[in-house]
Amino acid sequence: MDLRDKPTGLDRLRRSEVGRSIWRAPDRATPRDRAAGHWSNFFLHIYPVKMQRREIGIRYSWYLGAMSTVLFGSLVASGIYLMFFYVPSPVQAYSNIQSIQTEVAFGQYIRNVHRWSAHLMVLIVAAHMARVFYRGAYKKPKEFNWVIGVVLLALTLLMSFTGYLLPWDQLAYWAVTVGTEMAAYVPFIGDTVREILLGGTTVGSATLLRFYVLHVAVLPTLIVLTLSIHLWRWRKDAMLEIDREEPDV
Repeated sequence: MDLRDKPTGLDRLRRSEVGRSIWRAPDRATPRDRAAGHWSNFFLHIYPVKMQRREIGIRYSWYLGAMSTVLFGSLVASGIYLMFFYVPSPVQAYSNIQSIQTEVAFGQYIRNVHRWSAHLMVLIVAAHMARVFYRGAYKKPKEFNWVIGVVLLALTLLMSFTGYLLPWDQLAYWAVTVGTEMAAYVPFIGDTVREILLGGTTVGSATLLRFYVLHVAVLPTLIVLTLSIHLWRWRKDAMLEIDREEPDV
């Protein structure tokens, strides 16, 4: 018997009673088995079984979408760390930021990672949208995914905007004041949007709390859900253009 055919410890685990209850997909011995394993995996089901080889090359997309996703992960990880030391209160917010930078272990570093990841994410997402537009990748059959991308761009900008108030310093206060005043000029719904963001008529404690909830809970959840749909549609739309003569991966 070839040593390569000898079952490993993982193979024996997969074939056991416990293993069969965890891994329901068959061994990936044939293309059909590989497809079945792909479809049954919770983390891989948003991807297609096949795609064009050129779409995984750096020249196709410059990995701008992947970089945006990595930066979002960096924001989530660093943001969770900062949440342990931040209280969304006008009395404590500014002092919390100061203590994070001077007293908390790696606080200055984590805050800088969070801030620069936010700046870079806005830049990379905008560059990604520009490249998709100039390549004409928004055209049929990808029109709907282009709309989803626009929604992701808007959510990214909102994430950046809502995080701007959290330090509760003069720069943040007046930037949010100007931003919400600009929102009031949106036709028909401007005043309503402004009141929802402020929680009143001026920037105050209610504004800080609302921006905090939007920044750490509402917008990240929406981004994760929208990004999942975006990735799924991107891969599914790519399958529609596969040339049968081109090798698949």
